[in-house]
Amino acid sequence: MSSSTRTPLIAGNWKMHKTIADAEAFIGALLPRLSSVETVDVGICPSYLALQAMVDSTRGSRVRVYAQNMHYADEGAFTGEVSAQMLSEIEVGGVVLGHSERRQLFGETDKALALKVPKALAAGFEPILCVGETEEERERGDTERKLRHQIQEDLAKVPEERLAEVVIAYEPIWAIGTGLTASPEQAQEACAFVRALVGQRSQDAAERVRVLYGGSVKADNAAELLALPDVDGALVGGASLEAEPFAAIVAAAGA
Repeated sequence: MSSSTRTPLIAGNWKMHKTIADAEAFIGALLPRLSSVETVDVGICPSYLALQAMVDSTRGSRVRVYAQNMHYADEGAFTGEVSAQMLSEIEVGGVVLGHSERRQLFGETDKALALKVPKALAAGFEPILCVGETEEERERGDTERKLRHQIQEDLAKVPEERLAEVVIAYEPIWAIGTGLTASPEQAQEACAFVRALVGQRSQDAAERVRVLYGGSVKADNAAELLALPDVDGALVGGASLEAEPFAAIVAAAGA
C-alpha cells in the first residue's frame, strides 16, 4: 500500500486554548473553508469543556473531535481525570495520548500509555499516539532508541490486527512551539523509522498505519512536509488556532 492509499489526517491540537464561545466561532469559520476538501480527514482537539459543543457543531461534517487525554480506568478515585466511557457518552471520535507536554509536564509514563492505547481502541476511539525525542537525545544520536522504546512500550498491549487503527504522531520535542521544524529529511527519516517499527510486529499494519508529523507545522511549510512518502498528515499546534491557516494546511494535504 502506498502513501497515496492512506487518507491524510490533519488534526489541530488546541492545548489549553479556546473557551466554548471561542471554539464555536472557530468552527463556524472553519467548516465553510473545508467544503471542497474531500480527500483529507480533519480533526480538532479542544479542551474537555468544549468537547460536547464541538461534537454537536461538527455533526455531519468531515471534522472529527478528539479529546486531549484520557485515563485507562473505567472509573475510580482519580481526581481530575476523565474515562473512555465519559468521552464515549458525548460521541467523541478519538483521543490524543502521550503528547510530549503530558509526558514532560504531567508525568505521563509509557506504562500508563500501554494501558490507555488499547482502552481507547476498545472504546471505539481513534487514538493519536505521540512519540518523539528531545533536543539532547537527538544530539546524542538517541532518536531511534527513544522512538523504539516508545513505540514498543506504548503499543505492547495492542493486538496485531488492530495496530493499523492507531495513528502515530512523530513530534520532535525540540520543534514543538519553538518555531523550529525538522527538515524534510529529518521528518521523513523519523516517520519511516516509526513505520518500520510497526512493521516489526506486522508488515500489513505498517503499510496501513497513518504516521503524522508534528512540530511547528504552518501553512507555509505544510506542503513540503505532507509530500514526504511516509508522512500521512500533521498534528498541528499553534497554526490550528485560527481557521484560515488551519484550512490552508488541510488544503495542502489534499493537493
